[in-house]
Amino acid sequence: MFGDMMDKLQNMRQQMDEVKSRLDNVTVKGEAGNGKVTVIATGNRKIKEIKIDPALMTSDPEELEDLLIMALNQALENAEKVNESEMQGAASGMLPGLEGLMGK
Repeated sequence: MFGDMMDKLQNMRQQMDEVKSRLDNVTVKGEAGNGKVTVIATGNRKIKEIKIDPALMTSDPEELEDLLIMALNQALENAEKVNESEMQGAASGMLPGLEGLMGK
């Protein structure tokens, strides 16, 4: 019985690692200033790319900072949603009774 539980835990860890690996290839975007600042992040909440309209580089530094913060927060929020969705899907597949505990 203990060995069976250990096998299940090992399988669960392997499946979670696969989800994390898959999330490295999922990208989400955050934008601010009508697309003047764009941030691309992975589903694992890692920033991959930042694009800034060249016109902002010579404008008010505080405006650029504000737009960067807004775009970064939006990208990370979108990444968090994707991450949670993938992890919940994986967890419910591994532990069928868990979906009720996870708010589904």
